[in-house]
Amino acid sequence: MKSGESKTENKTETPAEVKPTGLALLRAPFEKHQISKLPKPTKAQTDEVKNDFQKGIRCPDCGAWHHPKVVHLDYVGHAALTDRLLDVDEKWEWTPLAFDTDGLPKFDKIGGLWIKLTVCGVTRYGYGNTDKDSTDGNAEKEIIGDALRNAAMRFGAALDLWHKGDLHKLENEGSDKKETSQKQPETKAAAAAQQKAQNQNPLDYVVTFGKFKGKALKDISMDDIAGYVSYLEKGAATSNKPLTGAPLEFVQNSKKVLEAGADPVGQNLNEDIPF
Repeated sequence: MKSGESKTENKTETPAEVKPTGLALLRAPFEKHQISKLPKPTKAQTDEVKNDFQKGIRCPDCGAWHHPKVVHLDYVGHAALTDRLLDVDEKWEWTPLAFDTDGLPKFDKIGGLWIKLTVCGVTRYGYGNTDKDSTDGNAEKEIIGDALRNAAMRFGAALDLWHKGDLHKLENEGSDKKETSQKQPETKAAAAAQQKAQNQNPLDYVVTFGKFKGKALKDISMDDIAGYVSYLEKGAATSNKPLTGAPLEFVQNSKKVLEAGADPVGQNLNEDIPF
């Protein structure tokens, strides 16, 4: 190096992160502040609070007054979804699949509504319904919001909330290895149970022990399923022993049914999501 010359370091500039646009943006995860909490009490929990108001609490998660052990579901509301759709395509639109004789959206025989959602020139179908009475002024708005969420899911919007699991592998910080964030089973029995639970329709799972032995989940009410899951998990926590075998299979399949909102007796856990 000649006198007077300064030594410069070769620096590699890190390229700026490319933010998704178009339909890819619709699949981007929603921020925490855009995700709401929906309480899903069992019938027993609801009855307990109705009979004694002081048995409830003002929930710090959702702001509602309900039983302290109520399970909450994460969901993206109508406003947050509309905001995302506008970010993706300011000209997005939805139309009902059919119109009635008055030129209004035509609802099906059970009060549900099929729609077509068009974003960035791509159209996909969605379906919405509610358990509210048709005379309720908010019923139609709730159905539209439900249909939009359902159709947007076909574009990949909030899939992680609908799935309640690990859809994609995540890259660990400081490591080139990729793995799912799901905790690995501690025993071979647990691993076998987990694999079996993943390979079948949870509604078809047949209980092989206890009070519901011989019954498929599709033949058991949501309240009973949730109650028995709570009972088993509380017992495992008290004894400090992890669930394995049949109880583990039951809990895994039951949670899939509860989280998917596929109530075998016709109630849909996601029906009363606010519009």
